[in-house]
Amino acid sequence: MKRIPLLLIYLRLVLGFLMIALSIHPLQHFTFIVISLLSIGLLSDIFDGIIARKLKVSTPSLRRLDSTIDQVFFVCTAISCYLHCADFFRQNGFQLMVLIGTEVAVYILCFVKFKKEIATHSIGAKIWTLLLFATLVQLFADCSAGIVFQLCFWLGILTRIEIALIIFILKEWTHDVPTFVHAIRIRKGLPIKRNKLFNG
Repeated sequence: MKRIPLLLIYLRLVLGFLMIALSIHPLQHFTFIVISLLSIGLLSDIFDGIIARKLKVSTPSLRRLDSTIDQVFFVCTAISCYLHCADFFRQNGFQLMVLIGTEVAVYILCFVKFKKEIATHSIGAKIWTLLLFATLVQLFADCSAGIVFQLCFWLGILTRIEIALIIFILKEWTHDVPTFVHAIRIRKGLPIKRNKLFNG
């Protein structure tokens, strides 16, 4: 039972590479299959942490692994989507590069300051993940995203800025920090309230 969260985390790794393979060699009903895999990946991301906390196995190392494989999964999804909808990526290249650049920047910032990867799992980042999921579903469905992509872009930038603020504020590396306000309380040595389902 205690291995379930770990299995769910590694499931995303398998799903990510499978999506790339399917994009290289599309099967009949490709869109349905790849959106199903993406949905399974999202559900595994939601429930691995919930189950880990329920089983009392939500350790810092597990949360770090979760964050790292989340990144790999969405990179694989982006590659898969590019292979399927290259024109969208060419048409929106500047915004995509800005978004990717901010993501890379906050990771570099975290490594420089703490010598560890990001595992804040902030509320804003969780909401952005849902919007990113909606964007990817629309892209796989018809290679366009419109207003959903614009919302995803701007919320992505805002949540990366908040994560950078959290990193700047914290004195020591900490996982599961809901917002930058919680980071301020942690810095002051004050207790913070976390959601039992989503932040431990």
